Amino acid sequence: MPKYLFKARYTAEGARGLLSDGGTGRRSATERAIASAGGTLESFYFAFGGTDVFVIADLPDNTAAASLNLVVAASDTIGSETVVLLTPEEIDEAAGRGPDWRAPGNA
Repeated sequence: MPKYLFKARYTAEGARGLLSDGGTGRRSATERAIASAGGTLESFYFAFGGTDVFVIADLPDNTAAASLNLVVAASDTIGSETVVLLTPEEIDEAAGRGPDWRAPGNA
C-alpha cells in the first residue's frame, strides 16, 4: 500500500480546536479519517517550526490521499502538504526502467 507524509499547519481556528480536543484527540480524529479512506496511521507527531503536525499513513492510492486532503482543506482549520513516500526497492525498480530522455541542449 502506498505511503504518504502529510505535513500540516494549524490556522488560528484550528489551534483553538487543538486546545479544546488535545493532542490525543486530534490523533484519534486523524486515525479515524485515514481508516475511513481505507488506510492506516503509521505515525503522528506534533512539531515546532513551520509545520505543526507530521503524519505518515498507508493509503490504498492517490485518490484516497486526495480525498483526505479535500476534506481537511474544506475545514479551513488546517493547511497541508502531501508527499508520496517511496521505498528503496521502488527507487531500485524506477532506476531499472531507464526511460528514453534527452537533456535540454544535448544531441
